[in-house]
Amino acid sequence: MTASAGLNSIRQAIKRIVAFLPSDDWIVIGWVIAIKTLLFVIGVKSYPMLWDKYAPTPNRWFALWDQWDFGYYQKIAEFGYEAKDGSLAFYPLFPCLLRLVAYITGSYLAAGLVLSGIASIAAAVLLRRLVQLDYDSAIALRSVWFFLIFPTGYFLHVGYSESLFLALALGSVLAARTGGWGLAGVLGAFCWITRATGAVIIPTLAVEAAQKYSTNRRWNPQWLWIALVFTGFAAYLLLNWHITGDALAFLQTRKVSFEQSFALPWTGIWKMVRAHYPTPNEAEMVGEQELAFLALGLMCTIVSWIKLRPMYAMWMTGNLILFTSVNYFRSIPRYTLTMFPIFILFGLLSQNRFWAGVLTVWSLLFFALFAVLFARGEWAF
Repeated sequence: MTASAGLNSIRQAIKRIVAFLPSDDWIVIGWVIAIKTLLFVIGVKSYPMLWDKYAPTPNRWFALWDQWDFGYYQKIAEFGYEAKDGSLAFYPLFPCLLRLVAYITGSYLAAGLVLSGIASIAAAVLLRRLVQLDYDSAIALRSVWFFLIFPTGYFLHVGYSESLFLALALGSVLAARTGGWGLAGVLGAFCWITRATGAVIIPTLAVEAAQKYSTNRRWNPQWLWIALVFTGFAAYLLLNWHITGDALAFLQTRKVSFEQSFALPWTGIWKMVRAHYPTPNEAEMVGEQELAFLALGLMCTIVSWIKLRPMYAMWMTGNLILFTSVNYFRSIPRYTLTMFPIFILFGLLSQNRFWAGVLTVWSLLFFALFAVLFARGEWAF
């Protein structure tokens, strides 16, 4: 084979790869990779700039993102669950996949970054395709843009379960929208075995089925696949029973290890408003930012019932209720990231150039600020 023939073969292979996805999907994939790269660069550069010291080796560059909950995921992946170490509060799909990928990479941290990287690309592509079912490509792309630069969007790129959860949730919703109810049920089950708020998939899919019924007045037996979603939670209950002999042990684990228990939403709000914080940092990060993102989620939930498809409003409402029904709030800015219809609203609002600029600047400034704090090992949700 001549050199020119070899180059032509390479060009043809590249063309086939590019043709496999629509051009807008490749734009989204490029955004994810670019943001991921810039995020890691910012983490490395923040050390000499802000703390007058270097992260000297590539291993240390990536170790900056080994923070907080990833330690739990790694421990579960490496050693399995234990009854009294708080691990049962974490759902099992992410650590199971982490163990599998670590077998290939030889490093749990690398596995977490790879797993989240793949899932974040899938989530971004699925969100674009989902939005384009109802709106034009410009709004779909803007929705993904605001999703990727959301102030807590750095959790899509580190060893947390948010990107996997969103990829599964968006896949389930998109499957239901396009008539693939069996796939919607399967992905929904995996979604619920990834995070507790996967429970919201059931009413979300049920609302979509009800809307279709109200339009066509025809019963579709495929809707019964929605019941399959519950098997994800059933597997989690079985895991709890296997480890402790109590299928509901995770409730006690959350209460003992994380001091959280069920309460009406206004209980947490009132406690947060009245709380006395010992430092300005805690007042801002544990108090004001939690309330600010709660207000954002609440406002967007109300608007979603007016502007968006009912299933999206149901997803917003269910998530908001679940993560505020605790005795005190924790990580609401991170949980807000999973309320993906927010970004459809942002995409619609950004048709106005003024609001497009405001949303972009707000997102990018707080994204960088929170990400640097997280890389430093400080609390950033």
